[in-house]
Amino acid sequence: MRKELIVTLAAGFLMGVTSLSALAASAFEGVWQVKDTAGKPFEITLSSGGVAKATRGEGMTGTWKEEGEAAVITWNTGWTTKITKQGNQYHKAAYSKGQSLDAAPANSSDAQKVK
Repeated sequence: MRKELIVTLAAGFLMGVTSLSALAASAFEGVWQVKDTAGKPFEITLSSGGVAKATRGEGMTGTWKEEGEAAVITWNTGWTTKITKQGNQYHKAAYSKGQSLDAAPANSSDAQKVK
């Protein structure tokens, strides 16, 4: 009986830890309001499973992953976008096709999570 209790408690602990990591990994999931290179607003949706979509122009699709304090989005257009937390605010930086993420971005704006 004691052995079953220990196994049950250990399983519960592992499930709790796994659930907490899933919540932490999803901090960037949702809909973000940002601006394009012309200053026009559009939305980026980051879904679970690493799917990204944008309402810009013809509509962009891509994949995203969390890297440290940023969500890095790789678009089907060849561009890359980073949404980064800076203090109490979020910031979007966009990099053109082939541009290094260490370089100054081609475009940047504030990013606000709206959903």
